Amino acid sequence: MVFESTPPEISIPQSLSSTRPLIVGPPSPSLPYPIRLQGPVMRGFGRGGKDLGCPTANLPDDAVDGMLLDGVKNSKNSTDRVPEGKDGVGTGVYYGYARVYPPESAGSEAEASRFKEEDKVVLPMVMSLGWNPFYKNERLTAEIHILHSFASDFYGYQMKALVLGYIRPELDYTTREGLIQDINTDKRVALNCLDRPGYSVFAGDEFFDSIPTA
Repeated sequence: MVFESTPPEISIPQSLSSTRPLIVGPPSPSLPYPIRLQGPVMRGFGRGGKDLGCPTANLPDDAVDGMLLDGVKNSKNSTDRVPEGKDGVGTGVYYGYARVYPPESAGSEAEASRFKEEDKVVLPMVMSLGWNPFYKNERLTAEIHILHSFASDFYGYQMKALVLGYIRPELDYTTREGLIQDINTDKRVALNCLDRPGYSVFAGDEFFDSIPTA
């Protein structure tokens, strides 16, 4: 099913990018996908939720180094790179699935009250990989927005992500409003792409079965 209207819990405003396709990529993942990432959730710049209405969970640098094309990490001038290849990917916006794993203390009453069972399952995600030129980042980051409403943050928790496809290149926006419009379109595109049988099957991938070690 393709979401022709606003998907549940995600507000999609009228966008300047309304002419963008709402489904991208082949019917099922092809090389270099799927790409498997894991690591502890790091504290980022604190602007995703505050400025953009899109809170993100950041992975440490060493968790994403292996997925990058040669030269991407040390060059901000990567917009002309191919978005994907057999040996890695460049900067851009991607879609896939993610799962957050609370520590063993999540069994306590206090932890259970803020991190519920529905927070622990495999969920759709959008990942921005790059320099975020609108904010003039000084280092490359992998910022994952899980399409789910968590009651609280989960810094330090282990997370796994399965990157399955590419949405668009990284862009330098002239206004924050334009960036927000494209982010909302990215969410819609991700949900539509993951709804295809060739992608939805990865929500049950065995990669998510084991708890990552710290």
